Amino acid sequence: MQKDLIGLISSMMPGFSKGQKLIARYTVEHYDKAAFMTAAKLGQAVGVSESTVVRFASELGFDGYPQFQSALQELIRNRLTNVQRLEITGAQIRGGDVLERVLTADIEKIRRTLEETSRADFNDAVEAILSAKTIYILGIRSALSIATFLNYYFNHIFDNVRFISASSTSDVFEQLIKIKPGDLFIGISFPRYSQRTIVAMRFARDQGATTLAITDSSVSPLAESADHCLFARSDMWSFVDSLVAPLSLVDALIVAVGMRRKEAVSSAYEQLERIWDQYDVYAKSGETDAVK
Repeated sequence: MQKDLIGLISSMMPGFSKGQKLIARYTVEHYDKAAFMTAAKLGQAVGVSESTVVRFASELGFDGYPQFQSALQELIRNRLTNVQRLEITGAQIRGGDVLERVLTADIEKIRRTLEETSRADFNDAVEAILSAKTIYILGIRSALSIATFLNYYFNHIFDNVRFISASSTSDVFEQLIKIKPGDLFIGISFPRYSQRTIVAMRFARDQGATTLAITDSSVSPLAESADHCLFARSDMWSFVDSLVAPLSLVDALIVAVGMRRKEAVSSAYEQLERIWDQYDVYAKSGETDAVK
C-alpha cells in the first residue's frame, strides 16, 4: 500500500466527508510534514478533531492512525531532502532535550530491529558468508562507515574479502569485473538509497553471485536484487542518518560468523596481538605518553 498511498487518497477524495477532504488535501500536498505529525497535530493543522483524523486512517483501510503514519513515512523515506529533514528535526525537537530525544529514538530503533529480524534470515546470511569463495562489500556515503566496520573485522576472519571503493560508478564495476557464481556481494544502503549500490547489486546478481542486502525494509530497492536480506531500522526524522541499529545488526553478524570460525579467529588475533605489542599499536596501561 505504501507505494500507492498518495494515489489511493486522491482516488478516494470524492467520497470523503468535508473534514476528511481537508486531511486528504493536506496529506497529499504536505506529506513530508504530515508523516511526522501525531493525529492530534494533523487535526489541528487542518482544523478538524483528532477523532476525524483517526477515522480518516480507518477509511483508507488502516487498523489505526499509527499504521497510516508508518505507511506515509515509508512512502517518503527516499524522497526527503536534507533541507526537509532539517526542518522536521527542528519542529520535533524545538524546546526539547536533544540528547534524550535522539538516544531514546535510537534505543527504539534497536528494539524494533531485534523484534522484527527473522532468525532464519539471519542464519541464512551467516551461512552465505561462510560458504562464499570471495566476499565483496560495498557501502557508499553514510553507509560507508558500516561497510568499513564490516570489512575491518571480516579481514580478521577471512582471507577472501574485497572492499569496494566507490569514487565513481565505473570504479565500482571495474572492481566487480571478476565476481562470479560462488562469490557473495554484500550491499549496504539506507534512505536516501545510493544508486551506485543498487546498480552494483544488480550487476553482481546478473553475474551469478549470491547477494546479501543490509538495508531498512522489504521495499528498499536493494531488496529487489537480493538473495538474502537483513533489515535494520533507520527511521529518519533527523537530518543525520541514524546508523545505530544497522551497526548493531552488523556487529551481531560479525560475532555470529566469528563464532563459527572460532579457531581461525583465535589464531589470527594471537598473531595480531604479537604485532600490536611489538609495534606499540596500543597505549599500555599506566603509560603517560600521549601518543606513540
